[in-house]
Amino acid sequence: MNPRRHLFTSESVSEGHPDKIADQISDAILDAFLTEEPDAKVACETLVADKLVVIAGEFKTTRKELFEEIRGRAAEVARQVLRDIGYRDAETGIDPDTCEVLVRFNHQSIQINKGITLAGGDIGAGDQGMMFGYACDETPDLMPYPVWLAHHLVRKQAELRKSGALPWLRPDAKSQVTVAYEGHRMVGVETVIISTQIARGLDPAWVAQEVAREIVDPLLPMASRTPTFRLWVNPAGPFEIGGPNGDTGLTGRKIIVDTYGGSCPHGGGAFSGKDPTKVDRSAAYMARHVAKNIVAAGYARRCQVQLAYAIGVAEPVSLLVETFGTGTVPDEQLEDMVGSTFNLTPRGIIDHLDLRRPIYRQTAAYGHFGRAEPDFTWERVDQAQQLTDSNA
Repeated sequence: MNPRRHLFTSESVSEGHPDKIADQISDAILDAFLTEEPDAKVACETLVADKLVVIAGEFKTTRKELFEEIRGRAAEVARQVLRDIGYRDAETGIDPDTCEVLVRFNHQSIQINKGITLAGGDIGAGDQGMMFGYACDETPDLMPYPVWLAHHLVRKQAELRKSGALPWLRPDAKSQVTVAYEGHRMVGVETVIISTQIARGLDPAWVAQEVAREIVDPLLPMASRTPTFRLWVNPAGPFEIGGPNGDTGLTGRKIIVDTYGGSCPHGGGAFSGKDPTKVDRSAAYMARHVAKNIVAAGYARRCQVQLAYAIGVAEPVSLLVETFGTGTVPDEQLEDMVGSTFNLTPRGIIDHLDLRRPIYRQTAAYGHFGRAEPDFTWERVDQAQQLTDSNA
């Protein structure tokens, strides 16, 4: 029986998208705390809308003055994030110097703190929930190709904008990639959509031509396109009003962009603004690390890992490995191998991946996975040999 031909689509958004602005501000606040106190507890949320930025959250530090210090400079942290992204004034989407910034910091609940501080210095999970990790052999980074290409397209847009090569580009942008498959085998790219904020008064046909030539063509060879390939550039017409001036943004609204583009389930928890005791973030990083090492070790071509936790409990309540029929050993055996190779407690995850460092703002745009950044320790495949040894 021939494998079914089907289409699968993923999207990405640029660092200037309002939701990603919010994620980056929340993670910049997290980094500010971790720089001074690696054990700080942080849960930070941000809203951006027109000329307004709101930063709120719950925090715990051992030094009261640190809480007050960062609360006092949170507004400038937000303004600097906006500047770094490329927002200069209201015309580009928001003015970092004149926008209103409201800061509402609270202290972490005493009951939550007691629940995650266990005897003997261990750490209980900061919340209940389930987290998924995924890896496959479609790209060198062991990521699904649709979301991998979508991220690269908007990163290319940002590079050309910031370098001045295409100075008429503006910070807000989105991409979408549709790939044709036969079974699990990629046939080619069927559709690419690029919606990018631009300067006013440009000819739409010229914009489409330049986007195709400078952004899409260098990343997508003709041989990788199906015979019916289509490229859409700003399909709704001129995209001149962008950033917070065009749409509201909130922390945690791009969780599928942040992960695997819909190629595997999502537990529902966002990442940005959360310190690593929150397993929404740290266990999702570990699940990716486990899945990637399984694929890198040759035990599967596709691997999905689910972890689940109870608040205040160190050990996960469940572990599931699924290789979709591509595994070289039974999935149950892989679960045993994972259990004997990886420490899946919050402390074990934090220590193994070295997560108490101020590394998080860079994660908050272009995906948390599939990037060869030196600080992205969850992308290492250093456990592949130990998995093999555990199977000996």
